[in-house]
Amino acid sequence: MYQQIVVGTDGSAGADIAVNHAFELARLTGATLHVVNAHKLTSAFHLSAAAEVGVIPDVTAADEALVAQSRSICSAVVGRAGAVGVAVETHTIAGDPADALIRVAADANADVIVVGNRGMTGARRILGSVPNRVAHHCSSSVLIVDTSAADA
Repeated sequence: MYQQIVVGTDGSAGADIAVNHAFELARLTGATLHVVNAHKLTSAFHLSAAAEVGVIPDVTAADEALVAQSRSICSAVVGRAGAVGVAVETHTIAGDPADALIRVAADANADVIVVGNRGMTGARRILGSVPNRVAHHCSSSVLIVDTSAADA
């Protein structure tokens, strides 16, 4: 049924719940799991804010650290996937998490995107959240996993 599954992670406990659901779905169907971690590189806003207080940040080092952290988060998932026999491809992408998930899903011709429900309540539901934006803007099916147990 499923051949390509996309899941996002930021390395949090809530994201791990969604990743575990994606593992199980991939294991049961033999699908390839695409693990996505989006990170935000240093922006002009950050640079101007730092300059206002007299700080000249090492943008290259800061951005390299963000990319390294993104790769580390994905590597941890790859290790866990190997233990349950799931084939994984990783995608570390600079930018908005929802946009990254939608782009990877389109590029991989994904059958389903697995996301956690964090941010689906209160003002974030109205203003937009990753699961909300993915559900409304992707062409794949979406599985929204209850990740509230991570908040307990």
